[in-house]
Amino acid sequence: MPCILIIDDESAIRKLLEITLHANGYKTQSAANAQEGITMAAMHPPDLILLDLGLPDEDGQSVLIRLREWFRQPILILSVRSGEEDVVQALDHGANDYLIKPFRPGELLARIRSALRLAQSGDQDPVQEFGNLTVDVANRTLRKNNELVKLTSTEFALLSLFVRNEGKVLTHSFILREIWGPGYVTQTQYPRVFVGQLRKKMEDEPDQPRFILTESGVGYRFVGNT
Repeated sequence: MPCILIIDDESAIRKLLEITLHANGYKTQSAANAQEGITMAAMHPPDLILLDLGLPDEDGQSVLIRLREWFRQPILILSVRSGEEDVVQALDHGANDYLIKPFRPGELLARIRSALRLAQSGDQDPVQEFGNLTVDVANRTLRKNNELVKLTSTEFALLSLFVRNEGKVLTHSFILREIWGPGYVTQTQYPRVFVGQLRKKMEDEPDQPRFILTESGVGYRFVGNT
């Protein structure tokens, strides 16, 4: 049974999360401040952390940075901060996902399942199937309805990055660093252009994508299995 650590200073939110998570087969630990949460994570490492940014003793962004120095399991941000800068900063600091309060319990549970599935997958099979798509990472090929799809080396590198991070929001800056290098982090048009090209080749309806979803102002999320 996966254990989830809740770090949030609002007792009502902690209680709601505990009830929701227990009803869906999760164990929980709860902390009301940053120091308590970091101590719990170190002494009894959970499978996933739900972290609020507005903590009384330390800003959640700082807590996230400290946790990511050693904690490798998923961290999901739950926050009232809805600004694009806050979201991008948290994802760049290592958060796996970001939900804005108030959130729907069903969506939270789906994001938790996705993050845990990704964390537990370990070394992925080089051949991955997503609906009518087959991605062979070892041979660098994409098949759609069993028909070979021609991709450029950059298009496949981008697709491979998405597949390795299935379900996770990838920021524009992360994509640029990983595919083009640190010197290209300001070239925000690159991901948009290449994602557009990928969608035309992968998606049945590129204007209503099923696989590569846009996280407005932040980046993209690859959803392989819905």
